[in-house]
Amino acid sequence: MTQPSFATHEVFNQSPPFEEVDLFAVDRPLVEAVRANGGAAAERELTEFGKHWGSAAMADRGRLANENTPKLRSFDAKGNRRDQVEFHPCYHELMAHSARAGLHNSTWTADGKPAGDAAEVIRAAKFYMAAQVETGHLCPITMTRASVAALAMQPDLLARVMPVLSTRSYDPSFTPWWDKRGMTLGMGMTEKQGGTDVRANMTRAVPDGNAYRITGHKWFMSAPMCDAFLVLAQAESGLTCFFMPRFAPDGSVNALHFQRLKDKLGNRSNASSEVEFVGAYAERVGEEGKGIRTIIQMVQLTRQDCAIASVGLMRSGLAHALHHARHRSVFQKHLADQPLMQAVLSDMALHVEASTALAMRLCRAFDRTPHDPAEAAYMRLLTPAIKYWTCKSAPPLLYEAMECLGGNGYVEDGILARHYRESPVNAIWEGSGNVMCLDVLRALSREPEAAMAVLQGLAAETKGLAGASEAVAFIGKTFRRADGERVARLAVEKLALLAAAAAFNGVSPPNAELFAATRLATNHASMYGAVELEGGDVRALLERALP
Repeated sequence: MTQPSFATHEVFNQSPPFEEVDLFAVDRPLVEAVRANGGAAAERELTEFGKHWGSAAMADRGRLANENTPKLRSFDAKGNRRDQVEFHPCYHELMAHSARAGLHNSTWTADGKPAGDAAEVIRAAKFYMAAQVETGHLCPITMTRASVAALAMQPDLLARVMPVLSTRSYDPSFTPWWDKRGMTLGMGMTEKQGGTDVRANMTRAVPDGNAYRITGHKWFMSAPMCDAFLVLAQAESGLTCFFMPRFAPDGSVNALHFQRLKDKLGNRSNASSEVEFVGAYAERVGEEGKGIRTIIQMVQLTRQDCAIASVGLMRSGLAHALHHARHRSVFQKHLADQPLMQAVLSDMALHVEASTALAMRLCRAFDRTPHDPAEAAYMRLLTPAIKYWTCKSAPPLLYEAMECLGGNGYVEDGILARHYRESPVNAIWEGSGNVMCLDVLRALSREPEAAMAVLQGLAAETKGLAGASEAVAFIGKTFRRADGERVARLAVEKLALLAAAAAFNGVSPPNAELFAATRLATNHASMYGAVELEGGDVRALLERALP
C-alpha cells in the first residue's frame, strides 16, 4: 500500500501500527511462563484471546474509551436523584469482551469455590494481555472477581449473588442486581481523614431489622457504576464489612450520593468517585468488628491484579519500542541494530521477561493455596513484595519505552503516553509501597517459620545463580534487625528480585543467569542499557521478546 502524498513530502521511515497481532503467540516469555505454571492446556484458548485483543478494533475501543471520559449524572430531567455514570459505548464493549472471556469470574466455580486447575494462571495471562490494550476498565473487572473471596465470609449472601455474578454476560443497565443478566461489584474503604488507616473510618452502620443503614462518606469509591459495593463502616462491635447495592430491596435507588468523579492523572476510562451515604441500605458481610479480616480476602486478589496489570503495561511498552526500532532507520541502520539501542531494549526485555515469569509463578501459588500450605505461605509473603516491585518498576520502564519512539512516543496519538500515565496507579491502589513493605514485615512476624521456609525454597531454586546466596543472607539479616522497618524497602525489593530470579530460572535458565548477574550480584544501574549483559545473546533475547 502506497503512502498518501503531501504537498511537500512523502511519509516514509515510520513504523506501521503494532496491531493485528496475536498478543499470546507473539510473546514467547508469556507462553513459556504459562506452560511452566500449569496452563499449557489453555494455549488454544489464549491464542484466540490474544488475536482478538491484539486486533485494530480492540485498540480503537481502548483509545475511544479514554478520549471520551465518563460523566456523572446526579439527577434525571425531573430532578430525581439518580447518581448514574455515563460512558462511551466503547467502554461498555471492552467490559463485555472481558466478561465474555471470564476475566471477572473464571477463577471461581458457579457456587463461589476456587476453580483450581490453573484457573488463576490462565485468567492472569488474559488479564495481562487485556492490560496491554486498555487498563482502566479492568478496575471493576478485578474488584468483581476479588469480591467473591470476601462474600464467602457470608455464605447466605454469596449463594444469592453467585447466580448473577457467575454468568459471562455484561449488563450495563441501571437496574437492581437481582434482575440483571450479569453484575459487577466495586469497593469503598478509604475516607478523607484516614486513607490507608481504615480503622480511623467514621462512617457509621446502624441495625435496621436484618440489615443496616449506613451514614458517612468515602473519599475514594472505586467504579461507581457497579451494581453493589463492599464498604467498611463502624458498627457497634467495630469496623465491619458491608454489601451495599445500588438499589434497595423495594426497588428504589439506594442512598449513595456521588459527589463528583475524580480527575485522575491516568485511568481515564474508569470512573472513581467521592460518595456520601445518607442512611444507605446494606447487608453485613462476615462478623461485626471483623471488617478488615473480611475485606482483606478481597484485597489479596486485587493486589495480585495490580501486579499482573503492571507487567502487562511493561510488556506493551517493550513490544511497541522494539517494533518501532525494527522499522525505523537512523544513520543508515535500523534502530534495533544500533549497539546502544540494543543495550537498552535487551535490558528492558530481560526485566519484562523476569516480571512475567514472576507474575505467573505468583498466580500458580494462588491456584494451589487451598490445598498446599507451602504455596499458601508463598502467596501470603510474596504478594505484597511482588506488587511492590512490579508496580514500582512500570513507570520508569514505560518512560524508557516512550523515549525509544522519540517524539512519537510522547504524543497522545500513540498508546505509550496513555500507558505511562496509567502506570503509577497500581503502586497506589490496594496499598502503597510502604504499606506493602509493612505487610511483608507483618507476614514475617506472624508466621516466621512459614516465611523462613519460603526463603529457603527460593534459595534452593536460585542455587548457583550469581548473587543469590548473598541476597538470601542479606534478606534474612535485614528482616531480623531491630530497626527492620527503616530498611524494609531495600529488603523487600531484594526479596522480590530473588523471587523473580527463582521464577525465571524455572522458565529460561540462561536468561535467569543474566538477570541474577545484573540484579542480584550487583545493583542494577538506574538507567536501562547501562549494564553489560555479559555472555548473553542479545539478539536471541530480543527475538524471544518479539519474533
